Amino acid sequence: MAKDYVITFKGGDKMKIKTEQDLSCKEIEVIIKYPQKDKQVNRMIDFLQSFDIQIKCAGGNAEQMINILDIYYIESVDKKTFVYLENAVYRTDFRLYQLKDKLKTYGFVQISKSCILNINILESIRPLFNSRMEATLKNGEKVNINRNYLNEVKNALRGDEEV
Repeated sequence: MAKDYVITFKGGDKMKIKTEQDLSCKEIEVIIKYPQKDKQVNRMIDFLQSFDIQIKCAGGNAEQMINILDIYYIESVDKKTFVYLENAVYRTDFRLYQLKDKLKTYGFVQISKSCILNINILESIRPLFNSRMEATLKNGEKVNINRNYLNEVKNALRGDEEV
């Protein structure tokens, strides 16, 4: 059964999404048609590619492969790196800078010296004193954005590729 959706972006641009079940298909196929390849198209491609990216973490006595779409933020504390999900925290052997470089294409941005945030789970941002900002995540958790990283966050929210 086919179903169509329409998304309207802030600038007024629209995007049509069509879904169609085809029992003869062996795999899911996504086709992106566009008049001109721009930042929005690149972000969609990056988002679709992120569905299959995982990082190895430790939880309890076992290793876990965590999908990056499930990560809210990643923080370094006492030279240990922790991965925060909606309702769980895992430890990873990766260093924060390694994850920042690996994940920046997929919506992760550094918000302080010790933290990178998945902007895709951002609910809202509000100003604090000393030119800092407070980010509220979809699970209600709050994290601070240091003023030194505000431009990076703004660029990431705009979809600029330099992030």
